[in-house]
Amino acid sequence: MPQTHPVDQVPPVRQLAAFGMQHVLAMYAGAVAVPLIVGGAMKLPPADLAYLITADLLVCGIATLIQCVGVWRFGIRLPIVQGCTFAAVSPMVLIGTTGGGLPAIYGAVIVAGLAMMLLAPVFGRLLRFFPPVVTGTVILVIGLSLLPTAGTWAAGGAGAKDFGEPKNLALAAFVLLLVLGVQRFAPPALSRVAVLVGIVVGTAVAIPTGFTDFGAVGDANWVGISTPFHFGAPEFHGAAIVSMLIVALVTMTETTGDFIAVGEMTERPVDRRALADGLRADGFSTVLGGVFNTFPYTAFAQNVGLVGMTKVRSRWVVAVAGGILVVLGLLPKLGAVIAAIPSPVLGGAGLVMFGTVAASGLKTLAAVEFEGTSNLTVVAVSVALGVLPVGVPTLYEKFPDWFQTVMDSGISAGCITAIVLNLLFNHLPGKGGSTPAEPVAAGDAPVVPAQPAGSARA
Repeated sequence: MPQTHPVDQVPPVRQLAAFGMQHVLAMYAGAVAVPLIVGGAMKLPPADLAYLITADLLVCGIATLIQCVGVWRFGIRLPIVQGCTFAAVSPMVLIGTTGGGLPAIYGAVIVAGLAMMLLAPVFGRLLRFFPPVVTGTVILVIGLSLLPTAGTWAAGGAGAKDFGEPKNLALAAFVLLLVLGVQRFAPPALSRVAVLVGIVVGTAVAIPTGFTDFGAVGDANWVGISTPFHFGAPEFHGAAIVSMLIVALVTMTETTGDFIAVGEMTERPVDRRALADGLRADGFSTVLGGVFNTFPYTAFAQNVGLVGMTKVRSRWVVAVAGGILVVLGLLPKLGAVIAAIPSPVLGGAGLVMFGTVAASGLKTLAAVEFEGTSNLTVVAVSVALGVLPVGVPTLYEKFPDWFQTVMDSGISAGCITAIVLNLLFNHLPGKGGSTPAEPVAAGDAPVVPAQPAGSARA
């Protein structure tokens, strides 16, 4: 009788609940950040901001369920958590404040989602341009791009009055050490929920020391139902649609990198059909977002790091996380409880998770042949261009909006650079007509070969 792949295995109910909640806590801050930023820039009243957050959580959950469980040709059927993409923030703020408000945003989001669904098979055919030298570089850049976010959380969160105070960094360090201690010394069953333990204990320590309070929980409604087109019928403006289509291409590039990373970590390499199915689900979720008053969706990289760190590879664990998000979207009071978790607590846990993503990229690159090839140049320049906008956020602010949308994302900048340089150095005729160093993989072949059973995993 063939053995069930770890991705398809269903853990016991207790583990499902704990592992699923761990994924929710890992992504919650990122999930609510986009509606908060966009709504805040548009100066929406608190009631509308709360509505955007609950709508976002609801669609996050539905999108995650589709991606993990799969419906026909929608969903990659890997442990992937979906959330609003940060690549869309700047264009949406511009559209919302100068180009027609939320109805114009939602019209552009719906068109972008439909375009993503149509383009999914095209992106599926591009897998042959993602050999290990490219995938390893992209995964490394994803991890490095996320680390400043963990640092911001550890310091107190963006805009915090006490940003950088030693007490914030001390709390983040306490959570980091607790996560490492649980992972190293606790029994295997507990070590797999090390991040959950760190966040729960860190929050418990934070309450009496004045880091947070749960006052907002009492003000939150018990039930909140998102209805289609709550802010009015969508409007379709040409400039808004063009900017959101650019965001769609960037999002598909980033999501491809996340899919490949999870395929590597779970030892179920992504093939052409699976990639197309995953991107098609991304597009459908984005359309759903435009209808239910939220924004474009993508795979959340922080949860990629959690999969690599815990080695819990079951997609049903993340499907449970999707179910929890749906409940949080329908019960705002529960969402307010999780929203009270202090940023430094999330920062301490994030350092481990995001670092795990970067380490997974290094593991993939360890299998790449560097001697006698130009692969070192491919990796070096791609990582450099991927990290630049992270280290210098204002680097491209004098450039056109479309250029900023593409290059301000370190992930898309690094990915595009890696693909182009790999083609230039490894697939075009070399000096004197020499043969390429590394052949292009077949279109239907997996991107990264599966590791042998029992091999070390990040």
